[in-house]
Amino acid sequence: VIWEDNKRVIDENNNSFLRGTKMFTMTRHEYKRLQGAMINSKIKKRGKNASARKLRASAQKLGSVTVDYRAMGYVTEVKDQGYCGSCWAFSTTGAIEGQMFKRTGQLVSLSEQNLVDCSKPYGTYGCSGAWMANAYNYVVQNGLQSTDTYPYTSVDTQPCFYDSSQSVASITDYRFIPSGDEQALADAVATIGPITIAVDADHPSFMFYSSGIYEEPSCNPNNLSHAVLLVGYGSEGGQDYWIIKNSWGTAWGEGGYMRMIRNGSNTCGIASYALYPIL
Repeated sequence: VIWEDNKRVIDENNNSFLRGTKMFTMTRHEYKRLQGAMINSKIKKRGKNASARKLRASAQKLGSVTVDYRAMGYVTEVKDQGYCGSCWAFSTTGAIEGQMFKRTGQLVSLSEQNLVDCSKPYGTYGCSGAWMANAYNYVVQNGLQSTDTYPYTSVDTQPCFYDSSQSVASITDYRFIPSGDEQALADAVATIGPITIAVDADHPSFMFYSSGIYEEPSCNPNNLSHAVLLVGYGSEGGQDYWIIKNSWGTAWGEGGYMRMIRNGSNTCGIASYALYPIL
């Protein structure tokens, strides 16, 4: 009954939450506090586009039918953003963690709280959401500490404690995947590593997803509401899918992950706002 009540509440309030949080476990007061969408896809993106042609050429050389960076050591444990719309920070750290592993062979969990506390001057809004490119801009200019030295608190009311002498990761730039280009996105994940992405998660079916290949007919590729990490793709029973790492703990989905249908139609906007770091 509680589940049905929650589902009804979500249906009724579908347009009013900040997306990116586990809203089905929240009270109405908490919903209210977290209002405000994260991304308006009509806002002009700053930042350079990657070349789809170059990505295609690199990917064709590899010819990967399946890609799963979890099996290759690029991906940290599933994290939990808590009652804070900080999905953008997890989506950002995840891609940088992957590139740092690719370069050094060391997998280090990077600090989302560092981003939440310190990147506000770059146009991020703590627990109210952000553009991931603005978080990337912060890392370009500053660097990032590890989760060990700057742990996650799931609040956005504390000062910035960043200490550059403790920084363990830095990037020089980032690139966008040409918007809406699923082939370029697949090529990027195959050749580069985990990719920062955003999706339309404003559906009870997303909130309550537990397993299988996710398909939501009413998903809107222009309603990007939740940032996640793309860690691979594969196929099962003739059905292609993307592998997405969420930041809602391991109880959600397939151990904290989702397989989303991959059919070339930019499902849920998976390729609408995708970017990756350059070390």
